[in-house]
Amino acid sequence: MRILLVTPRYYPDVGGVEYVVKSTAERFAALGHETTVVTGDPKADKPREEEINGVRVIRWPTWAPSGAYHIPKKRDQLRNLLRRLLNDVDVVHIHSAHAVLTVWAAVAVRRINSDVRIVFTPYYHGTGHTPIRRLLWIYWRRHIHKLITTADVVHTVSKLEAQLIQQDFGRHAIPIENGVEEAVKTLSWKPENYAMYSGRAEKYKNIHIFAKIIQRLNTKYKTELTLKIFGDGPYKPQLIRALKEMQIPHEVAPFQPFAQYIQTLSRATLLGLLSQKESYPQSINEANAIGVPALTAPPWGRNFEGRTRTLIIDPTQDIDKAVEEVHRFLQKAPLEPPNNVPTWDEVTLQYINLLYTQ
Repeated sequence: MRILLVTPRYYPDVGGVEYVVKSTAERFAALGHETTVVTGDPKADKPREEEINGVRVIRWPTWAPSGAYHIPKKRDQLRNLLRRLLNDVDVVHIHSAHAVLTVWAAVAVRRINSDVRIVFTPYYHGTGHTPIRRLLWIYWRRHIHKLITTADVVHTVSKLEAQLIQQDFGRHAIPIENGVEEAVKTLSWKPENYAMYSGRAEKYKNIHIFAKIIQRLNTKYKTELTLKIFGDGPYKPQLIRALKEMQIPHEVAPFQPFAQYIQTLSRATLLGLLSQKESYPQSINEANAIGVPALTAPPWGRNFEGRTRTLIIDPTQDIDKAVEEVHRFLQKAPLEPPNNVPTWDEVTLQYINLLYTQ
């Protein structure tokens, strides 16, 4: 097949969508499918092209204030690029409802070629992450509704997201959950005395609440846990100040190469991600695959209901009640068996069979 993927950002940029697209794109290429990625690049003055692990990557200049929106520049030229690419494409897979680049490209693709197969993965959770973004969503939702209506297939990364798409837009979606790297499933959990968070440093991620839980575990139960944080984002300076005020032992580092991240995760006593605005928390998925006890939050944490070594707690509840729950969880979790999480090889075949060729 000839596959075109459109995404706000791509490797070596780090993030959930970037990781999903890279994981599938490289496997498409390895299976012999001609794979092209069109992606945004806020640092670029002009388009540039490269090949990464068999994938053709075209980076397009975008304007991304505060790392968001990813508004494409030189749109006439971008439309001409898409027109050329569509002469030789079987399927176009649009990733993310949260960027102008991807939604604009989807509309342009449909106008250029009404017959090409469009697959849309929105990573939708109903609203924006900040007050201004929530306000913008009142307008932006109309564009998403149009794209969801006109796409040939809507794919979600969880059953909960599929339910939300049905509820808000009246469209059936096909849920295929994210996989993990094959090497992750070969790792064993060997806990050392630290808890861990890895991801964007945004206030809505509730890292500060996770830190409070660790602080009180240390105070009440003498757990002596250090909090290790991998990530960057606008909340990082405020978060570091909060950690110092809490007097909690901590290490804060930028995003790490995957091999370093996953080795660190395999030795964590606990992984925490208490964000209430996630389409599918990938770090929880990876912790589940290794057997690392994982702490997550509703509503999106319910994607992992029924999985062992996983606790879903409400981050808005009384902190002392949360600490009691986590303490009991840490005592029983090591006694439970690990989970069977699918690999990206398995997920990629599902994409081809269920999204691209049905």
